[in-house]
Amino acid sequence: MEISLLLIFWYGILHAFGPDHLTAIADFSIGKSKKKTLMITFLFAIGHGLTLFVFAKILETYNISEHILGYGDVISSCVILGMGIYLLYMVYNDRIQLKKHMHDGKEHLHIWFGKEHQHSNNDTTSAFTIGALMGIGGVRGMLVTLGLVEGQSVDFLMVLCFALGVMVIFVGFGTVILYINKNVLNSKENLKRVFATAGIVSVVVGTNMLVG
Repeated sequence: MEISLLLIFWYGILHAFGPDHLTAIADFSIGKSKKKTLMITFLFAIGHGLTLFVFAKILETYNISEHILGYGDVISSCVILGMGIYLLYMVYNDRIQLKKHMHDGKEHLHIWFGKEHQHSNNDTTSAFTIGALMGIGGVRGMLVTLGLVEGQSVDFLMVLCFALGVMVIFVGFGTVILYINKNVLNSKENLKRVFATAGIVSVVVGTNMLVG
């Protein structure tokens, strides 16, 4: 059993390296604080794992064709493409804002979307939702991996190991984004360049997944 869990953990690591997943993490984490970036990566991985668990249990009971399962990949692609278009729209309409201020003798940057600065938990909620939606696209791959594990039934421990593997890469990638946030996003011009780049990459990755 330990070997099978390690196999699933390793699959989670490999799965997380997909350009669609890293693109989604980048889109949500750019311009965020350390605490919020870690929360986003955590919730994305949890949402991803829970969706895989639910669909894997459904597929254990019902025989669903490969053609129908392929729509999961289409959903993941559309999510990434939509995020890219949204970021480019926000950049083009100058709706990504940056404000510097001093707090306890240290300079702080606030970055937000829209004309007015508002504090909300929409980013973390959306990260969980997007992670869950994109989990639909990973069901087939996870079932192939489970098929290598002596045909065992899917249980929550398996999905937890998968989610932990995903989280390792997401948190590591999140530290890269944090470095960019701290050292690059120090002006409105750089802010627009970084978000425009993220938007273009998202559009390219999403489009490539759709036509691939």
